Amino acid sequence: MFVVMAASSETRERDLECDVSGETIRNFMEALQAAGQLSADNILQTLKLLEVKVLNNRMTTSSRQKVTDTLVDYLRAVKPEGELEEMCVSVLMALGSQSPEMVIVKLWDRLHLHDLPPRSLLVTVGKLSLGQGVAPYLGATWEHILCLLRMAQEEDDMLAICQALSGLVISTRKHLDLGSKDDEVMDITPEAVSIKAYHTLRILFNHWSLKNKNKVTEQVLVIAGHLFFLMPPSKLKNQVNQLIQWLMTLISTGVTPFYISQVIGCICQLVDALAVSGRGGVNLESQLENVVPMLFTQLHEKVNTSDPYSIQSHGLAMRAFFILTKLHNDQVVLLIRKTLESKDPAKIVPALQVFMEIFQEVPQTETLKREVMHSIVVLIQEDLKPVRKTLLSFLEMLGRLGYLTLSQGDVVIDYAIQLCQSDRSNEEDIQLKCSKILQMVQTSRVPLPKLITLLCQPSNSLAFVPLSKTATEMALRARTLGQVPYLSGFHLQPTQFISPQKLLVHLVMFSLKPYREKEFGVSSLRLLNALHPITSLHPIINLDVGWLWAKEIPKMLQILDDHTEKTLSQKEWQDRLLQFSSQSLLAISDDNWLEQLLRVILERINYFSDEDEEKAFLYKLFGFCLRTARNTELLKSMLSSILQTAHEELQEREGIAVVLSIVSTKHLKTALDHLQAYGAVLTDKASSFILRLMKEHQPREWGMVCHTIYLCYSKIVSESKAAAVEHLDAILALVLQHYRHCIVEKDKNLKLDYLDALTKLTGVLGSQPAAFRLEFPHKLEMVAFMVELIKEEPLTSISSPIRQKAMSIVTDFRQIRPLLEVKERAELLRACYKSVFCLPPTDVLRKEASSPREASANVFLDMWLNSQKDSERERAMWCTACILGFTAKMNNFETEIEFTRLGRLVRLLAVRCQDPVDNICFLSAQAVYSLYCILLQQKKTARKKQGLWEEEGRSEVYSASVFYNSTFEIAEAFAEYFTQMQVTNLVLTAMEGLTNSKAKESLAAAQLMSGVLKERGRDMMKIEEVVEGILEWLSLQLEPSTKEETLRAMCLLAGNNAHIVVPLLLNKPLPWNRTSLSLWKVFGTQRETTIGILQVLIGVLEKLDSRDETGEMPFQPVAVACALCEMLSGSLCQEAVKELYPRLLLAVLHHLCWVIEQKPPQKMVVYTKEGGLGSKSKPFDPSSCALEVVKLVLLAAAYEGVVFYGNQHRSWDLLSCPRFYYMGIMDLTSAMVKNCEPAVLHQLLSLVRNFLYSLDHRWKTLARALYAQLLWHRSVAQTLGHDFLSNLVKWIKEPDLVMKEVGLRGIGNLALHPGQSASLKSLVPSLRDLLKNEVRVTVQAVKSLRNIICHGQAEDTKVVFCSISKHLRPLINDERDQVKISATSALGHMLHQVDKCKPGPSIWREIYTFLVPLLLSIQDNNPEVVKACGGALTEWTKVIGWSSLTRTFRHTTLSDHIQVLEETCKYLVGASRRQLLGELLSQSFGFLKSPQPFLRTAAVSFIELTVKRISMSHLHEDDVQLFRNALERLRDDPAQSVQRSVDTVLKRLDGCASARHVSASRSSQLGSTFFKVPQRKKRLFKPVKWEREDEDQQEKKTPNWFKAPLNLLRARHTRKVRNSPLTEGGAGEKTAASQAPKARSRLEEAGPAPK
Repeated sequence: MFVVMAASSETRERDLECDVSGETIRNFMEALQAAGQLSADNILQTLKLLEVKVLNNRMTTSSRQKVTDTLVDYLRAVKPEGELEEMCVSVLMALGSQSPEMVIVKLWDRLHLHDLPPRSLLVTVGKLSLGQGVAPYLGATWEHILCLLRMAQEEDDMLAICQALSGLVISTRKHLDLGSKDDEVMDITPEAVSIKAYHTLRILFNHWSLKNKNKVTEQVLVIAGHLFFLMPPSKLKNQVNQLIQWLMTLISTGVTPFYISQVIGCICQLVDALAVSGRGGVNLESQLENVVPMLFTQLHEKVNTSDPYSIQSHGLAMRAFFILTKLHNDQVVLLIRKTLESKDPAKIVPALQVFMEIFQEVPQTETLKREVMHSIVVLIQEDLKPVRKTLLSFLEMLGRLGYLTLSQGDVVIDYAIQLCQSDRSNEEDIQLKCSKILQMVQTSRVPLPKLITLLCQPSNSLAFVPLSKTATEMALRARTLGQVPYLSGFHLQPTQFISPQKLLVHLVMFSLKPYREKEFGVSSLRLLNALHPITSLHPIINLDVGWLWAKEIPKMLQILDDHTEKTLSQKEWQDRLLQFSSQSLLAISDDNWLEQLLRVILERINYFSDEDEEKAFLYKLFGFCLRTARNTELLKSMLSSILQTAHEELQEREGIAVVLSIVSTKHLKTALDHLQAYGAVLTDKASSFILRLMKEHQPREWGMVCHTIYLCYSKIVSESKAAAVEHLDAILALVLQHYRHCIVEKDKNLKLDYLDALTKLTGVLGSQPAAFRLEFPHKLEMVAFMVELIKEEPLTSISSPIRQKAMSIVTDFRQIRPLLEVKERAELLRACYKSVFCLPPTDVLRKEASSPREASANVFLDMWLNSQKDSERERAMWCTACILGFTAKMNNFETEIEFTRLGRLVRLLAVRCQDPVDNICFLSAQAVYSLYCILLQQKKTARKKQGLWEEEGRSEVYSASVFYNSTFEIAEAFAEYFTQMQVTNLVLTAMEGLTNSKAKESLAAAQLMSGVLKERGRDMMKIEEVVEGILEWLSLQLEPSTKEETLRAMCLLAGNNAHIVVPLLLNKPLPWNRTSLSLWKVFGTQRETTIGILQVLIGVLEKLDSRDETGEMPFQPVAVACALCEMLSGSLCQEAVKELYPRLLLAVLHHLCWVIEQKPPQKMVVYTKEGGLGSKSKPFDPSSCALEVVKLVLLAAAYEGVVFYGNQHRSWDLLSCPRFYYMGIMDLTSAMVKNCEPAVLHQLLSLVRNFLYSLDHRWKTLARALYAQLLWHRSVAQTLGHDFLSNLVKWIKEPDLVMKEVGLRGIGNLALHPGQSASLKSLVPSLRDLLKNEVRVTVQAVKSLRNIICHGQAEDTKVVFCSISKHLRPLINDERDQVKISATSALGHMLHQVDKCKPGPSIWREIYTFLVPLLLSIQDNNPEVVKACGGALTEWTKVIGWSSLTRTFRHTTLSDHIQVLEETCKYLVGASRRQLLGELLSQSFGFLKSPQPFLRTAAVSFIELTVKRISMSHLHEDDVQLFRNALERLRDDPAQSVQRSVDTVLKRLDGCASARHVSASRSSQLGSTFFKVPQRKKRLFKPVKWEREDEDQQEKKTPNWFKAPLNLLRARHTRKVRNSPLTEGGAGEKTAASQAPKARSRLEEAGPAPK
């Protein structure tokens, strides 16, 4: 037989072609019978050959029976695994395909009734049961399977039985479903099937442990699903409670999608099986509260389209709901409604989805409708955003079922309108769903007028476009059906629906801004067109309006299509709308309808209009509509109403005037008469409402009414032109009468109001050519009246507004007839000249020289002082100096001289102090000094009156020579005398001189400005205007010195008003130009200014929001970063930065975190840094700009070392990444700990404490990262009053991995300092648990434990090391490189510390266990791993005392790490440490099962290198077999490198075995082989002490009554082992237990070598 099996492949191929003979079959049978003596490959080839022969049907029945018997016996004896087992199943399937009974009957072999059949046989039976010809054996097979169910204990056996049982129940269901149509007859009745199904289910639950998620439970779930349909319904209903509790227990644990699909499928089959019986039963009803939430939870899980199990689970859960609803619809609906009202979106969404699926299967009773609508109303009121889409889909379905017609349907419609509003926060699909719901309004028998009413409500304006589209579609649909949407019936139900008049006004007003929300105008016009004729049901029927709209509206729509918001002329569009409205009313031709329309417009004017443009259009619309009236009474009534409206604002008065001017084009006399009648309120005390007001309000009200009337007259004259001119004289008569018979007290203000209103009228009259041809007698009276007013004004006043307006009115009348006579004209001119050019007498002038009018008269010299001619400037300055000198020499300062324009005067004189003409400079200095003396004398006089001490020596500080060519001195001297307005005016006027062509004068203006701002910058007004002005002037080409001084002035302004100036500059669009950048740069040159501005900028950075209202990233914080980049780029800001350093640093780091979270585009340039000579400028995006600010802050604070550290350790890259930002913070903190003073570190600690538990995650992350790394500094860690450890422990318990890592870093830092050993020792269990976490958390946990061990006390070090060694050991071979490197490096440090503590045997035992993991990891191709392993092994050899290997490991590199491994293996074999070597090899065997290909390869390499050094002839056969058994499994390893290494080792083992193998005779091949007893050899794999001790302890725990049977079983087992022909070795070989060492284990036996 061995000759046959050893034949070449060619022989086997030829054998396939030969005929089947008895000799061949016998050879196969012999091969199987002697399989125990053959290799697995030989058996596999035999089975493959046998399968081919069986499938080719070349065997007789008796041969097949023999082969079947032999193969099953082989399976019982050998119990193959893997590919060999699969091959056996294939052969059995080939045999069973021809004779299934031949294989099936082997299940109940009487010789093996009490033993489990081979797994391969069970699998085969399960597969055969699904085929043909097995029906007669189903009952018997099932009966035997029931017995096997009770016997199975191992998982593999259970799985095999499950496969057989699964085939049985599936086949049985198939045959039962076929019934009479089935060609095969089962050997079991349906009643017996139901009983067996019930018993099977009970056995599965009672005898098998099905509470864990494993493969057995998965198979049982599938089988149970089929058993449900086979069981009696009554039995199944009784088991419902237990089944559902079991399924809930399974799904409650974290399971995979496949497992979930199995559980949900089982639930679905359970309820489906119950549904077959027609009723679910009371048990199912009682379990609904458990089943429904479980199904909801599954439906809430997001469906992964790439995962078929996820899709399957979702579908099965929905089907289960469908079936449950059929069985218990009331209870299911009630539970769904409760879920809808739970306020939890995670539950509500799946509940709505289920409701949509099952709703149509539920009887639609009135009670159901009422309850469902109640739940929907509750959902709508809560309006949970995640629920909106699903809720709208459900509402759409309800609309199709007619639910919108219910009383609560309005709530649904209102909700749809609310969500339909054109808001960016609502997605397009939501708006689409809302539109569909609204389109159901008509189908739900809700009338079109109701929808029209809704869209016209002001609160629904944002939803106008979708609502109008819906209404338009409904109207057009009704029109196609012949149901014209007549809307004039609205007025019959005014409380329910909107009137046609309101609708028309509403749509016209929405058309006013046609491109609002892109479609307002188009939607309005299309709806209007769809609704015509709007008055068809009115008693006066006129279809002209329909024809008009059909003609005009398409034209208007075409205009909107042809234009855009930018190209459309708004004025032309308004005119077109007004003409359209006017023509429509003419076509309607109904004054009653018109009256209602006018009242609607009037109401809207009074209450519903806020925008100026909209209100102005409403006035015009009112006028155009009123102009079409034919009823005089209506006309008068409406004119009276419009005149009675509010006229507080100018826009309102102009609107009233516009109305009357439009009406006057067709009803001029009526308009004038009504206006005249209205004017009676100015003169008639009996009827005027003015007198009913409080007395102080009467003049103002009289003036506004007067202004309204005259404005109306002016508009009428402008609009009607020649027609109105005929009534001009009557109007003038009324104007005179209004003033002369004024009913209120006349004062100066009343005169001004009257004349101001009159100028509006006369200005229009004077521009009308038609008025020049007619005579107006009242013109002369009007002129005479104006002359009286001119004469009444006092001559001492040079400027009088009354005189000015009166003269302007006279000027307007100059061309109107009759013309003045010569005498009257001369008198008029005389009065005017006298009032303008006359000054008080000389004596009066001397007496009243302190009058403010004289001081301000110098302003008239501006033109001369700024003249381009030197002579004119000199003469003007001489006059100014004389006047001010004369005034200064006066002794009368009792009356204060008010210099109302002091700022402008000082500016004018100061600039002249830098005049190119020296004499002008001298005169200007004299004038300035005189002015200063005047102000000083006034101040002294005022102090005397107040009884204050006089300031000594103040007058001697300044003189004319001091002011000569010194603008700064002038500004300093006059600063205290300016009012706020004067300071502002001085700065504003000084800015105008910055562009002076003369360099000295422009510089003087800038110096004056900066000097005043230095002294009085805090008192500035109009700061925004000043800032904008300075920016504008700086953008021009100024002289370098002027520009520098202007920048200094701006710096002073910003320093005094940082809270106003800084936001203005920050709001400038990015990137800034050089002007803006130069401003920010100069802000960093003056300490006080820099501090003030930095505080404002820090405040902005400390309060950051993720997004603004538009959903976009706010740019003010980005602008702050750009500003800081420019401010901190100079060297003069260091002092200010140091003062604010800790807070500033935190702010910019927080800003950096905020920016990188926003993920701005990298190509977005916000700042450009100018390069040096010959270098290019460098652009910055928001992220790089924020990072640059961090560097500049550190450099400005003189911490260059921190920046250098960050460059070396790539901290900036970490800070730029949102994921690793916190790591960058900790790196940066490390640099600060090394380079900053302890005081600074303590300041940082105090600041970050306030943010450790902030609700803002950015602040919390920043604060905690800083806090944890600051503990690296000893003085910080020893700060009194801080419970550092308590905070850190809280953080490592948080679920956030980042917080865990930060907390661990802090603990590691805290462990570095003395005095922490006792408190940290208690944390070791918690830290040990974190070693199985995510990469970075694991690494930090390892480092923390390393620090605790390396810096703790000696005894604590040994205890902690022993407690964590078994948890640390797997990390040495972790597949994550970071964890591997960290753990290996930490081990090296720990071993170095343990070596100092004089370890004992227990610690040596732990240390030895690290050798194999380190030797495997040192084979890694990562140089960092190799380096760490070399360091750890170096320390390992120092602890153990293997000094000869210390040097070998110390300098290990990637190029020689395999050579180092060979040297180590050589040392282990050559050191005569057999027991230690055996223990290390046994440990390496465990790595052969590792899922990591690298570890398997490394373990095989270690074994291979060791085996090369071992003399195999001295090894015990059992040891060789252990090598073989461990390596055989890896022959088919997926990794080729593993296969090659395994083959090498096995060949060496086979070679050793062949050398000592004695050739067997032919008879021995047939089973009579005699073995030669080998010589006694030492065992390599020798059991260790603690295993035997464990066994002894176990024996001690064994009860006395059980010892005798136990010893008997042991003896029987020993005899069986000795007599077994398959066991190599002599019969006298001792058991492993007998060879166990009596004293120490081999690790202890090895012990440390002497150092």
